[in-house]
Amino acid sequence: MIRKLEMENLKHTFPEVAFSEDYVIATYQAKVATSNIEKLVVAIADEQTTGTWIKVGADSVDKTKRFGSKLAAIYEVPDIGCDYMSDEPPMYIIQVAYPMENFSTSISSILTILFGNISASGMIRLIDVAFPKRFIEKFQGPKFGVEGLREAIGVKDKDRPLLNAMIKPNIGWTPDEGADLFYKACKGGVDVIKDDELMLADGPFCPLEERVRKFMEKEKQVYEEKGEHSLYAVNITDETGKVKVNAYRALEAGANCLMVNVYTAGHDTLKMLADDPDINVPILAHVNYAGTMAASTYTGVAAPLLIGKITRLAGADFQINGHPFGKFPVTNKMFYRSFKFFTQPWWHIKPMMYACSGGTTQMAVEKIVKEVGTDVMLAAGGGVHGHPDGSEAGARSMRQAIDAAMKDIPVTEYAKDHVELARMLAFLNPDLRKNFELMM
Repeated sequence: MIRKLEMENLKHTFPEVAFSEDYVIATYQAKVATSNIEKLVVAIADEQTTGTWIKVGADSVDKTKRFGSKLAAIYEVPDIGCDYMSDEPPMYIIQVAYPMENFSTSISSILTILFGNISASGMIRLIDVAFPKRFIEKFQGPKFGVEGLREAIGVKDKDRPLLNAMIKPNIGWTPDEGADLFYKACKGGVDVIKDDELMLADGPFCPLEERVRKFMEKEKQVYEEKGEHSLYAVNITDETGKVKVNAYRALEAGANCLMVNVYTAGHDTLKMLADDPDINVPILAHVNYAGTMAASTYTGVAAPLLIGKITRLAGADFQINGHPFGKFPVTNKMFYRSFKFFTQPWWHIKPMMYACSGGTTQMAVEKIVKEVGTDVMLAAGGGVHGHPDGSEAGARSMRQAIDAAMKDIPVTEYAKDHVELARMLAFLNPDLRKNFELMM
């Protein structure tokens, strides 16, 4: 017969003990008024493993020992023991340990175990998860990552951010029109061109193979003219059963990069592509649906965990995401924390490149570089195609802004000797026009 104390301790552990026994440790944030937070957390943890709200006949001590979760830690903010007066319920940081045996390598299953039923409570938010090394060894992660992307483009030894532009307008262009924009932007200095996330993988107005072939012909032409390679991230997002078929069709047509709308297509779709040994080109994960995800009001999952750690685990080489200096600004602390989730050492999992998007202009380049350094991608649509002299001049102006940041020269000062940059700065901010009147 199992003793009461032993039974109670089946539901508790220290984080370091759990980790040594290959448990996955999830960290949650909860704001809740309760007289017994330990009992509540154990009930929540049970809900994600063997337990439910009522005792069921098939439950057993053996099942609890093998598959049950454990309460690893509770931290109250302010700390436990502090007296404070507030009408608001206290904030808790909670850690729950889940047996690694409960998990497969399916990302959807992982997220379900960590946050499935309990998300309905509305009281709890998943902010991080620590996986044992033995579990992470089951994942490949990005094939290329930061260094591989640089090598694929031919800028591995150049200490500068990469430049990305999407085709604008978002949709409605023909393969010939898109190829012309691709040529002009790449000739001006863009490293990566991507489809807009709204572009159908294989729409009647812009068929997949035709646009890939025509874009890659222009890529070859630019390389022959100026010696710089460019990637074309072609959107292959589609019905689940068609995504890999689209990937193979794109590769057969000459594609050197793929793009998938990861939050609607699913992280397992991304992982399927990244794990395929026959898909040997970089993969861009696009953050469509990201406003809902990043705000965490719908899923209750913290943005850095979802867009950084989980997407990186699934195998994206780079991902579009917001920054503090654009039209959809994220906070500086969220930007920096997400960037670290993309890039900090994680055993064999390669760093994933952060592509700063959403109103990335020439004025934002210096600020981004000062915040996170040069191993970053600047994703500019309007900042390239919106230039008063066209897409090639727009790309040149972005590269000039990058050069200014690398030389630690203020962009307005550098523009005095670079007409494309001066023209765009005056376009973005008419108050600057007087500074460049002789160049207009």
